Amino acid sequence: MKYFSADYIIPVTSEPIANGVIQLNDEGRLVRIGKQEDFPTVDIQKVKGIILPGFVNAHCHLELSHMQGICDTGTGLVSFITKVVKLRDFEQELILEGIRQRDREMYEAGIQAVGDICNKTDTASCKDESPIHYYSFIELFDLLQPGMTRDTISNYSRVFESQSDKGLNQKSFVPHAPYSVTPELFAFINEANNAGSVTSIHNQETPDEHELFINGTGRFKTFYEGLGMNLDAFKATGKPSIDYALEHMVPQGNTLFVHNTMSEKEDIQNVLRWNTNSYWVSCPNANLYIENRLPDYRQFMDCNAKMCLGTDSIMSNWQLSIWEEIKTIKKYQSYVPLEALIEWATINGAEALKYDNVLGSLEVGKSPGLVHIELDWKGEETQLEGSVPRRLA
Repeated sequence: MKYFSADYIIPVTSEPIANGVIQLNDEGRLVRIGKQEDFPTVDIQKVKGIILPGFVNAHCHLELSHMQGICDTGTGLVSFITKVVKLRDFEQELILEGIRQRDREMYEAGIQAVGDICNKTDTASCKDESPIHYYSFIELFDLLQPGMTRDTISNYSRVFESQSDKGLNQKSFVPHAPYSVTPELFAFINEANNAGSVTSIHNQETPDEHELFINGTGRFKTFYEGLGMNLDAFKATGKPSIDYALEHMVPQGNTLFVHNTMSEKEDIQNVLRWNTNSYWVSCPNANLYIENRLPDYRQFMDCNAKMCLGTDSIMSNWQLSIWEEIKTIKKYQSYVPLEALIEWATINGAEALKYDNVLGSLEVGKSPGLVHIELDWKGEETQLEGSVPRRLA
C-alpha cells in the first residue's frame, strides 16, 4: 500500500480536501481517501500543493510526433494540412522514436488516457506497451472524391486491424472532417462501428471551411486543386459545415467534436438536440498555433455543453501537456472557472472516451493515476503561472 498527502486533494467529483490523504494498493487502485486524522499510523508521502487525478487528452495525433517545428505558426489550417499531407517522407526509426518520446512525455506530464487520431499503423506497438490508455480513432477521408472511397475503406481497414486493443485500449472508425468525407464514406463508418463506439470529427476550425459549405468558394478549393483534384462532386449546402456532418453521421454512442473555434450557439444547440452524448474538445494551444484564434467558451458554457481538452500534435503545439492547455485558457479567457477546467481535463474526457469507470476522478475503486502540482491552492484565486505537473503514481 502507498499513501500520499497534499495541502489539498482535488477529487474532481467532490469538494477539495484540505490535508487529504489517498491510499493506493500496489496496482494503483484507489482504496481509501480522507483526511490525515483518518490515517494515524501509516507512512504518508506528503507534498506541497495539490494532488488531482491523471489527465485525459481527448484529441492527439501521436503519429506526427516527429514533425515538431516543421510548420510555422499562424499560417492557417489549409496551409497546415497541406504540409501534413506532403511532408511525410521520414525514416521509420525517426518516426517511431518520436512516438515513443511523446508518449513518455505525456505520461510524465500526468496524462492517463488519450484519444488518438490514426492514419497509419506507426503508433500501434508503442500503445501495446504504454501505461497510457489509448482510444485509437482510425480516421478516414476520401477528400470529397467518390472515386477514392473504395480504396480508402480498404486501406484504413488494414490500419484498424493493426491498431492496439491490448488491455484497456479501444478503437473505432471516424470521419476526418466535413470538408474531406463523402456521404458514402460516412455511411461506411456508421455501419462499421458498433452502437457503443466513440466517434470523433474535426469541426469548424477555420473560416475557409465555412466559406466552402456556404458559398462553394475559398482556400479549400485551391487546396484540392493543388493536389490535382476537383470538387465537381461537391455542392455547397448554403449551411455551416457541421450541418453536413450531422446529416450523415449517426447519433449513437459518444460523439466528439474537435476544435470548434468557429462554432456558434445555434450549432451547439443543434448538436445537443441531435445527440445529448456529444462532447466538445478544445485544443487551445493548437488553435493559437495554427489559426491564432480560440473558441468562444461562453457559448458552450451557456448551453451546458460537455467540454474536454486535447493537445493536438506536437506539429501544432509547443508541448503535449493538458495542464498547459488549462493555463492558456485561464490566460486568454479567464472567466472560465478553474474547477470547471479541471473537470474538462479529467472526468469529462474520461466520460467522452468511456474510461470514466476506471479514471477521471479520485474515487474508491478507480485507478486514475495521481498528478502533483506545486502551487498555493486558493480556488478561483489560484495562480497557475510557473506551475508544472508531475506524476506521483
